[in-house]
Amino acid sequence: MGRRPHPKSQQGQKSPYPRLYGRHAVFAALDNPERSFRKLWLTPQTAKTIVIPQGLQVQYGDDHDLGRLCPADAPHQGYVLEVEPLDSVWLGDILKDADDGDNRPIVVLDQVTDPHNVGAIMRSALAFNARALVTQDRHSPAETGALARSASGALEALPWVRVVNLARALGEIGEAGFWRIGLDGSAKDTLETALGTCQPALVLGSEGEGLRHLTTEHVDQMAKLPITGVESLNVSNAAAIALYACARRGL
Repeated sequence: MGRRPHPKSQQGQKSPYPRLYGRHAVFAALDNPERSFRKLWLTPQTAKTIVIPQGLQVQYGDDHDLGRLCPADAPHQGYVLEVEPLDSVWLGDILKDADDGDNRPIVVLDQVTDPHNVGAIMRSALAFNARALVTQDRHSPAETGALARSASGALEALPWVRVVNLARALGEIGEAGFWRIGLDGSAKDTLETALGTCQPALVLGSEGEGLRHLTTEHVDQMAKLPITGVESLNVSNAAAIALYACARRGL
């Protein structure tokens, strides 16, 4: 699958490269053949639990030493791995692989900037067999340890398309035959009604502001989740429910 270099590599942790932390995130990265590794930090205890790739530079320290490499109070569990950022996947490659009868959804995020939310959405997208995640380059989080930990391994497995112009990308998605469904609590139709038997692209906006007007002009239908008692859900929870609704159509 074709990829393009992604410029957003600033981690904000005294390194221009992402530092992944926590057992699950680090092990998933080490198992990813698309990853390039720079340096691995371990404690003497965790060093006994890991197979170190040949040629990878390793440094040992205690929990405090590794904690200085991560954001404050980050649960590194004795594993920190500095990596090269993954390349962004080309949207065209995702769309050309869309076969007739394959109803797996694409998830499109409109300025969802919290790395924990984006990571959680990645996790749900992978769990429910989504085709890819699409975000805008300038208004989405960079690849960070926090995102990777929230994604719980999905960062290494789910195709992540980062585009310059989200409206243009939605146009391409529509031309490829996807039914673009924008999620909004004020919509008249429910998601189940909107889904039908279509090949969906689920479009979710940021918490608070929701979908931008320009984005709503590039969807085919607005839909809501059938929730009661609360005005809205966290965007990652809404994405998980919507992805489940897509997956259960084939049951």
